[in-house]
Amino acid sequence: MNTENQQLNPVLMIHGINDTGAVFDKMALYLRQRGWSTYTLDLVPNNGAVGLDELAKQVANYVAATFEPEQPLDLVGFSMGGIVSRYYLQRLGGISRVQRFITISSPHNGTVIAYGSLLPGCMQMRPNSPFLLDLNSDLQMLKQLNFTSIWTRYDLMIVPPKSSQMPLGREVILPVALHPWMLTDIKTLAVVADTLAEPINAYSAK
Repeated sequence: MNTENQQLNPVLMIHGINDTGAVFDKMALYLRQRGWSTYTLDLVPNNGAVGLDELAKQVANYVAATFEPEQPLDLVGFSMGGIVSRYYLQRLGGISRVQRFITISSPHNGTVIAYGSLLPGCMQMRPNSPFLLDLNSDLQMLKQLNFTSIWTRYDLMIVPPKSSQMPLGREVILPVALHPWMLTDIKTLAVVADTLAEPINAYSAK
């Protein structure tokens, strides 16, 4: 990976449930050491007490307040943050700003763990929830950007783990033992950096 002679987009990282932007500290440092500028925000509330669509509005507001309108971005979403990011992309116009989109252990098709809560954001992450069915009804629009889903078969939060699979873009399956370790394992960090360095449309589904 050689990033010395290319213009690198700012990277915005969106955390998961019960997390803050600090969960990306190791990844952000890894990327900054390789030339990227990194950004995080703390979604409030972070516990599923509001819908993911409401959290996505916080992402849209942050982007509008932080970056110039013509500045392209790359987006990394972890777990719930990947679904929040998808709503921003697919429903709030983010698709026009973002060139590369990486999800890490995100429940694109829901997780049965979400049945353990009646909070609105958790209910939206249940398999076949109206929220996910709506997003997946036109997921083909994600072909407009470089999309990559990174996940592990050993995930105990995304159940079944293959819920992170999507029928487009690129898929990377890593042998990482635990859900939170996906943000700190060197294999993940290397894949994220390599993916962010890929030319636009290098492997987008056509």
